[in-house]
Amino acid sequence: MNVLIVGGGGREHALAWKIKQSPYVEQLYVAPGNAGTAQIAKNVDISQKDIRGLANFAEHNSIDLTIVGPEDPLAEGITDYFNKRGLNVFGPTQAAAKIESSKVFAKEFMQRFHIPTAGFVTFDTPEGAIKFVEEHEFPIVIKTDGLAGGKGSIVAKNIDEARDAIVHMMIERTWGDAGKTVVIEEFLRGTEISVLAMTDGDNAVLLKPAQDYKRAYDNNEGPNTGGMGCVAPHPLFDPELEQITMEEIIIPTLEGLKYMGAPFKGILYAGLMLTESGPKVLEFNCRFGDPETQAILPLLKSDLLEMMLFALENRVLEADVEWHEKKAVGVVMASGGYPKRYKKGYPISGLDEVAKIPQEQVIVFHAGTDRRGENIITNGGRVLTVVGQGETYAQAIDNAYNAVQKIHFEKAFYRKDIGREYRNL
Repeated sequence: MNVLIVGGGGREHALAWKIKQSPYVEQLYVAPGNAGTAQIAKNVDISQKDIRGLANFAEHNSIDLTIVGPEDPLAEGITDYFNKRGLNVFGPTQAAAKIESSKVFAKEFMQRFHIPTAGFVTFDTPEGAIKFVEEHEFPIVIKTDGLAGGKGSIVAKNIDEARDAIVHMMIERTWGDAGKTVVIEEFLRGTEISVLAMTDGDNAVLLKPAQDYKRAYDNNEGPNTGGMGCVAPHPLFDPELEQITMEEIIIPTLEGLKYMGAPFKGILYAGLMLTESGPKVLEFNCRFGDPETQAILPLLKSDLLEMMLFALENRVLEADVEWHEKKAVGVVMASGGYPKRYKKGYPISGLDEVAKIPQEQVIVFHAGTDRRGENIITNGGRVLTVVGQGETYAQAIDNAYNAVQKIHFEKAFYRKDIGREYRNL
């Protein structure tokens, strides 16, 4: 098979790394890719936003399956467009992707189909939103309705932070039209769990659960980011919780979307908060998580491409799904200034040395990287995800951080506490 992966981040490098291992693959392309994907596949200079250009490439190069990594093309209808042109694609339709692309739709959907989530209200004027928060207890959570690259959710601890968030979203339009409408919801306390389900529209199989570290700095401080690290599997996700998640969240969501005429095929990602009264949905995503994918896929023993094909043929429950009995910890190395302004173009050293370590211990997935002559340089906010593996969380943590310390680029920063709370498990 000829396979095209759409995207250029750490998630797409991890997908390419895993898909490359399938005996079904003949040619593997990544558009646009990065310096890491270029080492294992052929990068294609087409933007992930250029849906027509991607379809033309798929047609001209006899692509048998296109796998969409990021949410933006899915929200823009890449699956619908590819299907109209008779091209196979793994990812939900535009209507199904609305579960991520509109927070208002997602919250109202959950309310309608009795899927546990935080209480909420929505506002389409800043005056109404500010009046509400002035009369509300804190903390509260304020979210843009539309896509904001994982940064459109702010936990406001007081009235000043709440007002600032509303001004940024609705008046200054920091995230463009995503902030035309906002969702304000109750703050849930508990432990976050990322649950990714591969689904054929009716049934689903769960991938290993993970914990994402969204805040920029240690001890979960600082602004929200796209994700600064990840641990998989999540130690609190036991068989009982797995059953509850499937029966109360995943299956009702699939049934609800199908009832609304938008069956969901692809990866349904439920960001959960494990509260005292059980799991509640913080958000839904319509694709593989980043950086969760980088930590989850090294644990997967089975053929990911084969699993995707079963899902597309409405036979996901027939897929062979086996896992390695080990732990993985991913540490994101980011550019100084991220998630706000940062500079690009700094040479990265130490990657060759880390590459000598067996992949059973450490894998480095590229995100914001490019090649300039003989050098690999920084080309984004999140630059690398360094994934350590081990029989225990402690081994995985140590393997990840030992590798991180060998890699250098100017103004690099990373969290030093990823997985710390699970070290002794």
